[in-house]
Amino acid sequence: MAKKTGNRLKNLFRKLWIFFIRIITLFFQVSLLLIIFYRVVPVPLTPLHIERLYEQAVDGKSFKLSKSWKSIDYISDKFCLAVITSEDVKFMDHYGFDFEQIQNAVERNYKNGKKLRGASTITQQTAKNLFFTPKRSWIRKIPEIGITIALELLWTKKRILEVYVNIIEMGDGIYGIEAASQYYFHKSATVITSRESALIACCLPNPRKWRADKPTAFINRKAAIVQHYIPYIPKLPWR
Repeated sequence: MAKKTGNRLKNLFRKLWIFFIRIITLFFQVSLLLIIFYRVVPVPLTPLHIERLYEQAVDGKSFKLSKSWKSIDYISDKFCLAVITSEDVKFMDHYGFDFEQIQNAVERNYKNGKKLRGASTITQQTAKNLFFTPKRSWIRKIPEIGITIALELLWTKKRILEVYVNIIEMGDGIYGIEAASQYYFHKSATVITSRESALIACCLPNPRKWRADKPTAFINRKAAIVQHYIPYIPKLPWR
């Protein structure tokens, strides 16, 4: 009797494992197709957009989803360089992962006894924003790594940055630099200034807490630092 029960459990675990592998395989297949598709087509919607709309509905708020796709050829270099300076200074040189930053983050967070954070590259953040919600999970890290590698292999750095600055959350219901520039400074992302670019870029870690048009002392200081270092960032190779 015990032997039969043991065999049934083994069969159950085997079936569950096979099912899990099939789900993961299907996820990567669909993700790969979308990555190829988004290589040339603007991203219409992301999981974060859907989650925020759901939160608005639950809270009884009116729906707010402000976004306007803007080709990177018409986005000010000042903003692109501000984002790279603030978020991922080695963006043009790494292959999706900044291992030095990861090591520093591990050491810093281990020392402070906090969860790992602060080591994601722009490519990793693009992967997360394309296919996942902001909720942190170690289980999610495996597919996120796979998607990050796929983006680096199948997209150019120009395309990665273009998608990133067009889909990232930049305020409550505001997504992408064009919508943010219009909302905060009433102008197109084509003509945004260096100061305005730095302010928006510095709010990205928590765009629903900070506002670029009403910066706190902390954001002002951080933006000044970003502005100072922008000239030291190599010019974008596609310009």
